[in-house]
Amino acid sequence: MCGIIGIVGRGPVAGRLVEGLRRMEYRGYDSAGLCTLHEGGLVRRRAQGKLANLVEELAGNPAPGEAGIAHTRWATHGAPTTSNAHPHATGELALVHNGIIENFRPLREELIARGRLFESETDTEVVAHLVSELIEAGRSPQEAVAAVLPRLRGAFALAIAFRQHSDMLIGARLGSPLVVGYGEGETYLGSDALALAPLTQRIAYLEEGDSVIISREGAAIFDGEGRPVERAITNSGASAMAIEKGHYRHFMQKEIFEQPTVVAQTLRSYLRPVEQRVALPQIDFDISALRRVTIVACGTSYYAGLVAKYWFEQFARVPVDVDYASEFRYREPVLEPGGLALFISQSGETADTLAALRHCRTADQTIAVVVNVPTSSMAREADLLLPTHAGPEIGVASTKAFTCQLAVLAALAAHFAVGKGQMGRAEEAGIVQHLLEAPAALNAALLLDAHIAGMTHLVASARDVLYLGRGPDYPLALEGALKLKEISYIHAEGYAAGEMKHGPIALIDESVPVIVLAPSGPLFEKTVSNMHEVQARGGRVILVSDRKGLAEAGEGCMATIEMPRVHPLIAPLVYAVPVQLLAYHVAVAKGTDVDQPRNLAKSVTVE
Repeated sequence: MCGIIGIVGRGPVAGRLVEGLRRMEYRGYDSAGLCTLHEGGLVRRRAQGKLANLVEELAGNPAPGEAGIAHTRWATHGAPTTSNAHPHATGELALVHNGIIENFRPLREELIARGRLFESETDTEVVAHLVSELIEAGRSPQEAVAAVLPRLRGAFALAIAFRQHSDMLIGARLGSPLVVGYGEGETYLGSDALALAPLTQRIAYLEEGDSVIISREGAAIFDGEGRPVERAITNSGASAMAIEKGHYRHFMQKEIFEQPTVVAQTLRSYLRPVEQRVALPQIDFDISALRRVTIVACGTSYYAGLVAKYWFEQFARVPVDVDYASEFRYREPVLEPGGLALFISQSGETADTLAALRHCRTADQTIAVVVNVPTSSMAREADLLLPTHAGPEIGVASTKAFTCQLAVLAALAAHFAVGKGQMGRAEEAGIVQHLLEAPAALNAALLLDAHIAGMTHLVASARDVLYLGRGPDYPLALEGALKLKEISYIHAEGYAAGEMKHGPIALIDESVPVIVLAPSGPLFEKTVSNMHEVQARGGRVILVSDRKGLAEAGEGCMATIEMPRVHPLIAPLVYAVPVQLLAYHVAVAKGTDVDQPRNLAKSVTVE
């Protein structure tokens, strides 16, 4: 979602503000802008579209000043136009905002009735006017902001610059992340540590309801009640080089090829190869008494949860519910006291998932989180933190985060199975061995890149594409369809193979490619039977299987992808590679923006 950066510095800040925005492009945006403080005035520059447009605007109209704020906007209220771009400004201040002010309409009507004039359609502008009114009435910036914040309903991270105070900024957060960075004679605000990485490694995470005043001397932080508080300053570990593509054409391509390495890194945290055991962080609850697991996530993380449901139920014999975070609270779920609620999120800041986590906290659930950012809001609020080690994922369409999530979930399912007495030592050792084989199998799958690129034309011209799978390969079919939709804009759907004859088979004709995920194993024959039903109706099939599977069923297919033969446990990790590569190469062939597809954001911090 939107990205925020603010600097109170010792030299010109416009260039560094733009660089901070560039490091947050992966979050998704459709306009950008900045405002600096200079000679008692506000210097504001905004542009619709990509950051390059703002850079062009600044080339003709520079923004001098040693303090300022900047923003990349992902449109919620109002079209992605220059007038709706942040920062929003009045005669007294400029501000940027990530989140949604849910009660902006009555606030806007109230302000208009008092004669305030609006230049945008956004919810954010009401905050600028509310604070400005109080400053015009004689309040200090700190007093004005403190008075306005309790009036706002929804989610926000705010950074505010004041015309008469060129040596400070004020920030605040509720439901959207905001961090403070500490430099030498400079202080910063940012949406995440990655944005501040070239400026500083010393950061503090603001907690829910916090506000902060930053100056060249440091930061004064206040809690939701206005009381001064200290927040721990930590080393972010965010690399200033982490967003370089290297020799790859796109971040997504780079991240697909990083999977053998990052999955191996992740597994090293959860497996003891010598003892052939699964080793998790300290768990402060009785696994043997666990009666139900509730998994909550969004998007690709939700599909990882669906795969995990098969593993938990097969190995640990514990029932599992899997919910979309956006729907979870609204169906009024029945949660048994003492149950485990497991949340999966790449960023650890996804608004729907975070709200569901807090709902489960009030329902006496133990909270476990699988996240890629161990300092995120979800990580800080969890009873059991299960970090992935994928490193920063810049491409909006998740790839390496997904396979690392699967690696963690497979280890967790095996650990629960041991804890519940459903898995003996020999079987646990076998699970460990299969998981340790995953990085090499991922490497073998990546060798198919050129072969998959060569079949791009079979899919790129289609209007509709279907993906089929059974068992854990069914969620992978859903994930394959999502990847194709996200970055190539082709309509695609994933189905459980056996469900085709209950309706979707009506879509089959020679213009609809059907990608079938069918590793040889216990479900192979059933899947191939469903594939034959498709072929009998003129469907053009791309079969993804191993050598044994292709020998049995490859004849008559439009194309085949020969995968390494792997144990069914790790098949979802390994078979993620061809569906990712196929989506990637189709998107490249169609000329879409692979890393920043239209209308999408990396971290969705609004409900």
